[in-house]
Parts: sequence; C-alpha cells; structure tokens
Amino acid sequence: MSALTSAPAAPALRPRIGGLTAERVFLGRSLRHSLRDGESLLMAIMLPVLLMLMFTYVFGGAIDPSGGYVDYVVPGIILLCAGFGASSTAVYVASDMKAGIIDRFRTMPVRASAVLTGHVIASLLRNLVATGLVVCVALLVGFRPTADVWGWIGAVGMIALWILAITYLFAALGLASGSPEGANAYGFIILFLPYLSSAFVPVGTMPEWLQWVAENQPVTPIIETIRRLLMGTPLDAQAWWGIGWCLAILVFAVAWGGWLFRRKAGRR
Repeated sequence: MSALTSAPAAPALRPRIGGLTAERVFLGRSLRHSLRDGESLLMAIMLPVLLMLMFTYVFGGAIDPSGGYVDYVVPGIILLCAGFGASSTAVYVASDMKAGIIDRFRTMPVRASAVLTGHVIASLLRNLVATGLVVCVALLVGFRPTADVWGWIGAVGMIALWILAITYLFAALGLASGSPEGANAYGFIILFLPYLSSAFVPVGTMPEWLQWVAENQPVTPIIETIRRLLMGTPLDAQAWWGIGWCLAILVFAVAWGGWLFRRKAGRR
C-alpha cells in the first residue's frame, strides 16, 4: 500500500501594513518625484504668475481704469495655480499605470488607497507652496488684501479644500486615461473652468446664456468665497456653495478613483 502523502501547506499570508506607514512611504516617494521634476513645479508657478501680470498690466486698465483690478483677479489666479499644479497628478498616476508599477504595489500587503493618497497629499503640499509664491508675487504687483487673521485662515482652508478635491479628481483621471498624454488632455477641460467663471470679469458682464453657466459651475462660488475672505467683505450663501461643491467633487473623485483602481490595476 502506497504511503499517503500530505498536501503541501498553504503559504502564509503576509500581514497587511498597519497604521499610516504605507501612506507615509508613498507620500515620500511622490515628494521625491516632485523634486526631481522641477520643470513641472516651475511651470505650475510661472504660468499663473505670467497670466496675473498679463491681466493686470495688459487688460487691467481696460477692465478697471481705477487700478484696482489686481485685487479682483488674484483669487482667480490662485485657483488657476491650484489647477495647473494638481493636473500633474493625473500624469504621474497615468505614468505609474503605464509602467506597471501599480501592479507591483498590488502584490504588496498595503492598502490600494495608499498609492493614490501619496500622490494626492504630495500634490497638496506642492500646490500650497506654489500658491504661497504666487500670492507673494501678487503683493509685489499691488495686491492689497484687507483680511484679518481669521479671513486668511478661512481663505487658506478654502484653497486647501479645493486643491484636495481637484487633485483627487485628477488622480482618478490619471487612472481612467490610457496614457500620460491622454491624462494631460482630459485635465485641460478642468483647467478651462476658471475662464468661464467670475475669475477675471464679473458674471454680470457676460452674455445672458453664459451667465447661467458661470453662476452654476463649481469655480465661481469658490472664487467668490476666497475673494470675500481676502478682501474682508461679508460672506453670503456662496461660501456654503463653494464648500459643498468641494466636498461633492472630493467624495465623487475618491469613490471613482477607488473603483477605477480595483478595476484597472492588474489588467494588462
């Protein structure tokens, strides 16, 4: 009678990394990539600054002959800066997907969300620094905010919430696109939104059909909230609309990005 052979033991599962260790690792990785890609960071700062100088010195006299146009345009430039900086997240994520590095991460005992979280938090930190530099340049060209300490805290909080929401959305676009080039093209649609808002001119000066679009898209209430906070004027319902839009975009982007990550990663 042949001897019974025992079945091979199943390999032990590696314990999942606990706490926020994975997030810290991927955050460090994304920050290192940002420092190595100095051109993207430089362009994310230079483009909004050049637009601010152009609108202030070329168009500002025609729009507001009193010379106060710089106070009006800076909040819109700040959101443009956030958009330019966040758009690079879509390219980074799409590059990771194309290179197959995401598939390698999936074989490790880490949460799938940690990969996107690293990209998003690194982009948030990078964009806050870029926004601070843009505000410094705005002060040099005549921007004179009248906000108190709480107004500045509220404005920075609103800017950070918008950056967080739009960066998660760009990260999801990076997962949805088939290549870094496609991610860059899709992101252009989002970057165009500030031009159809109150960023550069009051909504009331636009054609009637365009006023409805400008008033009912996310960027206008966010810009108006930042503008009121920085200039020390009373807030109205626009602030709640701005916060609501940011939270809605953030929830949608996180859910969509998680679904895309589970669906696309590992399918080559």
